[in-house]
Amino acid sequence: MEDGARREQQQQSSAPAVASPSIGKTNANKKIVWIDIDNSPHVPFFKPIIRELKNQGIELLLTARDTYQVCDLIGYFNLPCKVIGRHYGKNKLLKVVGNCLRAAELLPIAIAQRPDLAISHGSRAQVLACKSLGIPTLVMHDYEHTTKTGFIEPEWTLIPEVIPNEVMSKRIDRVLKYPGLKEDVYIPQFLPDASILDQLELNAKDLIVTLRPPATEAHYHNPESEVLFNETLRFLAEQPHIRVVVLPRSGKQNEQFRKDWAHLILSGLVVIPEQAVDGLNMIWFSDLVISGGGTMNREAAALGVPVYSIFRGKIGAVDKYLSENGRLVLIENVHEVRTKIHLTRWKRPERPTNGSAKVLQSIVRNVVSILEKRQPSN
Repeated sequence: MEDGARREQQQQSSAPAVASPSIGKTNANKKIVWIDIDNSPHVPFFKPIIRELKNQGIELLLTARDTYQVCDLIGYFNLPCKVIGRHYGKNKLLKVVGNCLRAAELLPIAIAQRPDLAISHGSRAQVLACKSLGIPTLVMHDYEHTTKTGFIEPEWTLIPEVIPNEVMSKRIDRVLKYPGLKEDVYIPQFLPDASILDQLELNAKDLIVTLRPPATEAHYHNPESEVLFNETLRFLAEQPHIRVVVLPRSGKQNEQFRKDWAHLILSGLVVIPEQAVDGLNMIWFSDLVISGGGTMNREAAALGVPVYSIFRGKIGAVDKYLSENGRLVLIENVHEVRTKIHLTRWKRPERPTNGSAKVLQSIVRNVVSILEKRQPSN
C-alpha cells in the first residue's frame, strides 16, 4: 500500500489519464456496464474487454481503486477511470471496514449512472454497493481461495473451465465458464518492444531474471513465500553474468526492498524500474521468471517463458493445471530454490505464439448474453 503522500502525488500525476468518463444514459435502450478495476493485474485484463464491449454498442462506466500500481497502470494504458477508494493494508478487520467504506464511496456514481450490469475481477466493494441498489453483478475469479464473500455473493460468477463449479458458488446454475487462462484475454494483443532493455540499462548478453515479490498484504499470504523470496535473491546473487529485475507490488514494498537489499542494487545485480513498465514485455525479454504471485506466473506460462512460483498460499486449480502440464514449476522449500531453478538462457522465438482470441470472445459473449436477458433500465 502506498503511504499518503506518495498516493496523493501519484493521483495528481495521473490526473489526465484517470479523469472521470462522461457517461450518461442518454438512450433508454442502450446498456451501461460498470467495470471496477480493483487490483493491478485487472488493468491489462479489462482493456480488451472494454474495447470489445464498446464495439458491441455498450456504454462503459469505469472506476478503479488506488491500490498497488493501479494508478500507474491506468495511466500507462490510458484507461479513463475515476479513482475511488484505496487499499487498507493486510489487517483483516481493516480490510472489511475498507470494503464497506469504499462501497459507500461508490454509491453516488452507481446511483447517478444506473448501470445495467456491474463487472469486476473480485471487487467486494462493488458487489456490496450493487446489492444495496439492486444492480446485478458479474464477478470473475481465477483463484478459488479468495472468493468467500458470504451474503454478498454476486448474481453470476465467471471462471476458467479448469476450476470446479462447486468451489466457487452455492448457486451452481449461475457459474459460467471460459476456456484457457485469464491472461489469454490480453496476451494475443501483445507486441514485444526491445527498447525496454535500453530503458532499464540491461545487456542482452547477461542472463535476465524477472523477480516478483510475494503479495505480503494479501489475506492469503503465507510468510513462507518471503523466506523463499529471500533465499532466491541470495541464490541469484551468487551467480555470474546475471541481472535481476525486481518488480515490487507497492511503494511500501519498494522502499523496504531498497533498504534490505541496497548492496545488491549498488552492485548492479538488481534493477528496479523507476516507473511502471509493461509486464508482458519484461517477461518476454527475460530468460526466466520467478514470482510470489499468480498473475505474472500465468503470464509467463502463457508466453512460454520458463517460470517458477514461490507462492506458498493455497495452490489454486489453475496453477495445479499449469504445473501438471509442465508450464509452471512450484518451489516448495529453500532446498528446491537451488535444485529446481535452472539458470539457463531461454531460446526466445522470433515472435510470441499468442494463440487465439477465443477467451476474450467467450467472456464478452457471456456479458452480452446476461445483458440481453435483462429488461431495459428506467
